Amino acid sequence: MWAGRFQKALDSEADDFNSSIFFDARMYKQDITGSIAHAGMLKKCGIVSEADGDRIIEGLQGILADLESGALKIDYGAEDIHMFVEAELTSRIGEAGKRLHTARSRNDQVAVDIRMYLRDEAEEIRGLLIALIKAVLSQAEHTKTCIMPGYTHLQRAQPIYFAHQLLAYCMMFLRDLDRLADAVKRMNISPLGCCALAGTSYPIDRAYTASLLGFDGVAMNSIDGVSDRDFCAELLSVFSIIMMHLSRFSEEIILWSSAEFRFIELDDAYTTGSSIMPQKKNPDMAELVRGKTGRVYGDLTALLTALKGLPLAYNKDMQEDKEAVFDGVDTVKKCLRVFAPMVSTMKPLPENMKKAAQTGFINATDAADYLVGKGMPFRAAYKISGQLVALCIEKNTVLEALPLAVYKEYSDLFAEDLYEAINIETCAEKRGSAGGTGQQSLSAQIAFVKAQLGLTEE
Repeated sequence: MWAGRFQKALDSEADDFNSSIFFDARMYKQDITGSIAHAGMLKKCGIVSEADGDRIIEGLQGILADLESGALKIDYGAEDIHMFVEAELTSRIGEAGKRLHTARSRNDQVAVDIRMYLRDEAEEIRGLLIALIKAVLSQAEHTKTCIMPGYTHLQRAQPIYFAHQLLAYCMMFLRDLDRLADAVKRMNISPLGCCALAGTSYPIDRAYTASLLGFDGVAMNSIDGVSDRDFCAELLSVFSIIMMHLSRFSEEIILWSSAEFRFIELDDAYTTGSSIMPQKKNPDMAELVRGKTGRVYGDLTALLTALKGLPLAYNKDMQEDKEAVFDGVDTVKKCLRVFAPMVSTMKPLPENMKKAAQTGFINATDAADYLVGKGMPFRAAYKISGQLVALCIEKNTVLEALPLAVYKEYSDLFAEDLYEAINIETCAEKRGSAGGTGQQSLSAQIAFVKAQLGLTEE
């Protein structure tokens, strides 16, 4: 393609090193779709004849159909997907095929391809996120009355419903949907027509190709249009946050499914055994998701590092954007595809959750609040409640089991109604403030999630 300037062929090792077709071949559909739009614009603007424009478009449509059916295989000896398509087109329709690249550079061509590709992939990831939210929401609806200990510092803190913990992840994943939509909004700008960096002398219609390809507008600066990879970094940032949320959820699933917790049991389809320990049921899917989180973080770091010192406009370093962002796409999709059914099929164990809640003094705050309700300052009530917990630990008992006479040794404000106030179910249910763990709040949270997803209440 650059033979007019060079006197000899590229070294074979250098040629292989320079080639990107092994990873950019996945964009063949976007590349051909973009070329069809470009050819239509060239024909509309009179830059190529109507006959040549029609031949180019028909040829490209034939190549796409043959690739989709398997009748045509990609030649991995080509430098990139753009040159493969152009060479195949020329071999099919002759000289007219050489006119396709008029008023276009591979710089704006690859920029439009990757935007279209990532737009499509983001839509698929959006669907996978929604499927996961629905899976978590369904579990939450079925566990609204399952009491468990809520934790801070991984220490039992206050009684909550299991649904409350699950709904926290729904809120995280809803934010991920918003971030994904924001990233796509900024991505959906067409660079086609920016050419190498300075635009073109041909009378092109960039708005026309942008409209054909579903973009919201065109890049306003041609240098920025070909050198911008912010959208790749932003999408990988969104992926990293999604993976962070999945990893946190994975960590809790791993803990909950252990013998020490036994809050849930994972389905056999999403666990593995041991080669020498027959009793083992390992949460390998959750562990792999937790591990792959670091991989996506690495993709983001690799891309940011590749971009950080680049002068404008296009540089070959930018070829490295694809492997990083493609790996991020693939990893997030794989994790989401396994996570939703893993959550859907996990079995909560309410009795074990409640037992853990009853033995962790997580109603100590409620004992203090009881005294506050009787007129005692909170700090004084807090101290007495702490002393009672220390006594229970010493006597190997729980607050509910202490006789009223013992309570009265610490304060005459304690009365028989204390036991209802520190009942675990009561403690959870009375926390009905907006966003809290009470049943009314949980119903509001579930309704909110459904509204965000466009689901109607049954």
